[in-house]
Parts: sequence; structure tokens; C-alpha cells
Amino acid sequence: MTVDILIAALIAAAGGYLLGSIPFGLVLTKLAGLGDIRSIGSGNIGATNVLRTGNKKLAAATLLLDGGKGAAAVLLAGALAGEPAALAAAAGAMLGHSFPVWLGFKGGKGVATALGILLAAAWPVGVGVALVWLAAAYVFRISSLAALVAAGLAPLIAWALAGGALALAALFIAALIFWRHQANIRRLLKGEEPRIGGKKPADPSAA
Repeated sequence: MTVDILIAALIAAAGGYLLGSIPFGLVLTKLAGLGDIRSIGSGNIGATNVLRTGNKKLAAATLLLDGGKGAAAVLLAGALAGEPAALAAAAGAMLGHSFPVWLGFKGGKGVATALGILLAAAWPVGVGVALVWLAAAYVFRISSLAALVAAGLAPLIAWALAGGALALAALFIAALIFWRHQANIRRLLKGEEPRIGGKKPADPSAA
């Protein structure tokens, strides 16, 4: 990797971080007069917790915007400086969403942002990962488990459909998603993770 490529990648990573760190769930709920999303449910800024406000449209908007910022980071960096910069921006966007500087480094779990990244980097990979999530959600009826299964298979899907560079990026994304889902994994091992459409959990740390 030449110095110019390295510098471009570092700049792209920084830009991706700033873009990824925009807390759309928090911004939208405050604009809608619903208060601070961090004070309800799991305290997470993602679409799942926004849905706990009862506003499905707001949750959908959060989902699209969180995915969109990941896609935008990849597309902008790729157009300006090529694939290495695009993948660096992808990593930055994931870190920004998960650990936003504006919120004391307490952000979301990155599933929607990851999907936006993969769709922008190589749409067949993104579609494949989305289909895995849908299939796992249908079979297990547990949203977090579906996300973990999809994230875990994402590097293999990327390797098969787009090659090694994106597979490495997908591996980083998967590792970060697993890290951010530690509480969910503990509940899954105990059989306490809530099911889709099931009774809401008493544990406020649920995803």
C-alpha cells in the first residue's frame, strides 16, 4: 500500500466515523417530541429501541437512515479514492455508529449500518446477508439471533461473491456486531432472549 493510498484510507476512515456517528434515532425521537431515546427500553439509539416508542414510522426512518449513512460512507469514499478508501470508510462508519464521540462512545449495535455498507460495497453480498437474516428470523423468531447468524455468515458470503478484501471488512463488521451483542448472547445462552412478537422482556438491556 502506497503512502497516498494509506493517507486516503485514513481520511476516509475519519470521514466514515463522523458520518456513522450521527445518532439518527436520538435526533428523530427528539424532533418528534418523544424525549431522549436513551432513557427508554434498552437505552440503545437504534431502530429496535425507537420502535419501543410505539412510532413505527420513526423506527423505519431510523432503520433507513442508519443503513443509509453506512452506504453513503462507502459510496463517497469509493468514488473519491477507490476500494481501499471505501472499506476504510466502512470500518469508520461502523465504529462511529457503535461508539459515537457525541454520546460518550455509547451508540448502537450496528446491524442496519452494516447492511447499508454491504449493499453499497457489493449489492449481491448485502442481499445475501439480508436473506440470511430473514431466514434466521423466520426459523428462530429471535431478532438478535438472526442478526448474529447473518453477521457470522457475512464474511463467507462476501468471500464467495466479492473476494477477499470485502470478506476481511465483513469479518471486522461481524466481530464488532458480536461485541455489541454481548448482553444478547448471554440471554440467548440462558434462553431468556425475547422472541419476535412475544412478550416484552422485563430486562431493560434487551436489544
